[in-house]
Amino acid sequence: MTKSILCFGDSITWGYSPKNGSRLPPEDRWPRVLEGTLEGRVRVIEEGLNARTVATDEPSRPNRNGLAMLPTLLESHAPLDVVAIMLGTNDSAPSYGLTAGKIAMNCGALIRAVNASLAGPGATPPKALLIAPPPLGSLSAEMSLFYGGGQATSRGLGEAYRTIAKGFGVLFLDAGTVTKVSAVDGVHLDP
Repeated sequence: MTKSILCFGDSITWGYSPKNGSRLPPEDRWPRVLEGTLEGRVRVIEEGLNARTVATDEPSRPNRNGLAMLPTLLESHAPLDVVAIMLGTNDSAPSYGLTAGKIAMNCGALIRAVNASLAGPGATPPKALLIAPPPLGSLSAEMSLFYGGGQATSRGLGEAYRTIAKGFGVLFLDAGTVTKVSAVDGVHLDP
């Protein structure tokens, strides 16, 4: 039986193009690149949404709270072998007033939701993989409007997420060690 991975994230997972704001073609989005690398041994499910946060409500963009959405999505996409969570870029924006530690602790709530679910094979919990998003870079004028001043928080996510993942005994990846954000906008990934 083919394994399945749910990639739960924000616009980086969705495939936001830093060049023009459209969506990257499927073959240029990181979940599809992952699926191709695994050569058909794993089915990768893209569950990215622009402006999704870890656990914060955004009045100007409703229905973006990842913690509120995750249990339903786990059930919808079951059975899942792995849930790869890569959120936190949006939460780094100064408007939320969150530290890297608080964002990581909110990721702990996402891990608890995965561990409490019956979305894995045989109605067991799937494995969780916590991914720290790559840190913000040099921001474009447009991206500075939202993320300006959030670079330090963003840079702290890797270590904070590592601590949370270790505490929960789940898999961890610091995406900043394998990729960098685009020089075009300082937030998203190039193809």
